[in-house]
Amino acid sequence: MKVKSHIPNIFTLFNLSLGVLSIINILAENYYVAALFILLAALTDRFDGSLARRFDVESDLGKELDSLCDLISFGVAPAILVWANHLIGYGIIGMIITVLFPVAGAYRLARYNVTEFAGVYIGIPITIAGGIVALANLYSINYNVNIYFFIFIMVFLSYAMVSQKIRLKKR
Repeated sequence: MKVKSHIPNIFTLFNLSLGVLSIINILAENYYVAALFILLAALTDRFDGSLARRFDVESDLGKELDSLCDLISFGVAPAILVWANHLIGYGIIGMIITVLFPVAGAYRLARYNVTEFAGVYIGIPITIAGGIVALANLYSINYNVNIYFFIFIMVFLSYAMVSQKIRLKKR
């Protein structure tokens, strides 16, 4: 196999690495750095699919790998970030909201993988949802943000990922 056929998957695995680094930083209570790693993962994720198309090396393996990595970087990492930084003191409600986000993201990714893509996303992509959560956390580091904002954003974005009504044209 040629080297260029591996380049998109290397970007995908780098996305995963950034998601894991985000989780490690959450555990170390470095929430700012954790949010930055999520945003860097989003930047990296932007290139893997376009590189696969450019090099004409799109594959089922690459598509599945991309979804698995996206779930960690844009589903699990942002959810844990919100829980550790904002919802940890809210007991079972905080846990339910935390779990809801990656569950919705996993469903959205699975639906995307089995649906023929016609240039329009059904529901917002998990990359966008995770990026919004990371940006909201960065904002909350410098400004006092009401906890209800994070409850709303997590529930709304969870809904938006699985909604059949929200459609975004791919740019």
